[in-house]
Amino acid sequence: MGKTVEYFVAPQSPWTWLGHERFVALARRQGAQILLKPADVNKVFAATGGVPVSQRPPARQAYRLAELARWSQHLGLPLNLHPAFFPVNGEPGARLIIAALHAAGTEPALALLGALGRACWAEEKNLADADTLVAVANSVGLDGAGLLERSAGEAVSAELARNTDDAIAAHVFGVPWYRIDGEGFWGQDRLEFVERALAG
Repeated sequence: MGKTVEYFVAPQSPWTWLGHERFVALARRQGAQILLKPADVNKVFAATGGVPVSQRPPARQAYRLAELARWSQHLGLPLNLHPAFFPVNGEPGARLIIAALHAAGTEPALALLGALGRACWAEEKNLADADTLVAVANSVGLDGAGLLERSAGEAVSAELARNTDDAIAAHVFGVPWYRIDGEGFWGQDRLEFVERALAG
């Protein structure tokens, strides 16, 4: 039996999008169990000294764009540096992913996370729009309307809050964040170290 990875994410994060498929593939190679934990990244930022992109100094904003362009080209993944709907409230997407976890399990929820990332960063779609969320969920074989209804429930709210609290307690300050045996790895550019930790 492989190790367990806590996978803290936000569906609106470009870095989550860029690393998602590679992470899922390496976890499968290593026989690892993924605990998918969508969290409220704004609350995580507030608790750990981070700030939203629009509030960062110009030099940091410019370097972020340069790095996104480099990684998009390096990985061969489409990414619009200035998507039509960003910044965007990630909570509706996070809730939808948790609803998918409850209704269908981890693998469909992981597929939904990937599709939401693509929708935002490659397809110019609004992750805060209910019809968009339903359509994206339907595109990966899920019941989008049913999940949207479920996502408004108390069980989903409680899990989102718990994931966010877990992230803060684990000293998470950005996403994606991978946690293995209590050790944290921040960012899709740390996946080599994630795989070593899983293999070790």
